[in-house]
Amino acid sequence: MKFDFRNLGLSLKTDTLGGLLTHLILAGALIIVVSLLYFYAYLPHVTNHGESITVPSVEGLPITKVEDFLASHDLRYEVNDSSYSPDYPPLTVLKQYPAAGAKVKENRKIFVSVNRKNPPTVKMPDLIDGSLTNAEAVLRGSELKRGRIRLVRGPFLNVVKEMQIAGNKVVPGVLVPKGTVVDLVVMDGGSNKLPAPNVLGFSFEDAKVNILGSNLNIGDVTLLGDTTGLHPVILKQEPTPGEVIIVGDVINLWIGQEGTEVTEDDEDPDDLQQDGQE
Repeated sequence: MKFDFRNLGLSLKTDTLGGLLTHLILAGALIIVVSLLYFYAYLPHVTNHGESITVPSVEGLPITKVEDFLASHDLRYEVNDSSYSPDYPPLTVLKQYPAAGAKVKENRKIFVSVNRKNPPTVKMPDLIDGSLTNAEAVLRGSELKRGRIRLVRGPFLNVVKEMQIAGNKVVPGVLVPKGTVVDLVVMDGGSNKLPAPNVLGFSFEDAKVNILGSNLNIGDVTLLGDTTGLHPVILKQEPTPGEVIIVGDVINLWIGQEGTEVTEDDEDPDDLQQDGQE
């Protein structure tokens, strides 16, 4: 490149070393000025350098509204994935890239992941005879939710006896939607033990309230002697007061006038009242 600085009104001699150096310095300075103007004036102007758009959040937005929403921000979108989440309505945006708050150029394409309309299905895992802790871990791994736990009598503590969905028994292997709530029927390990209540000397009605209120049942009721008097009472009970029994067990009663003795012949009742079992 050769510059003629005579056009600029400069008369420089190039036949001397000083003139040549001056000529080269002026040429380099001119190149630097032109470069600076190109990179910091012309190029930013044609490429909108320094002008950026803050990406808005579209997560949770229905896919039908995404295009107009992003267009109002001078952006575009493209669906690049679909998955399922029970926490969002169907056909709404689950994730986006770039994330909300990022700085991008005008007309940048935002990639979104959309929630499926129908949840995928998964095979119901076999939780029977497994521990409650294991059942909860397996349900999470299968993208199912653990619902209510109902205790029932059983010899093993916190062992799953049955699986239910919406109150109906469900068997392992059937296909259920992901996110389904599964209720578990769990054995209590026999922890529902209690001492038999003491109803000796009670009237039958008072004894009945006490027994049924303890989640027990009334079994055989034996009448001893004349019970037509004013105050027949409980003379004997079986199991005896304080004996350890299980919720739902029965209490057998012997009723008669206060002071009446219960003999060995009375141990096998032959005069029962069905009212005691109501």
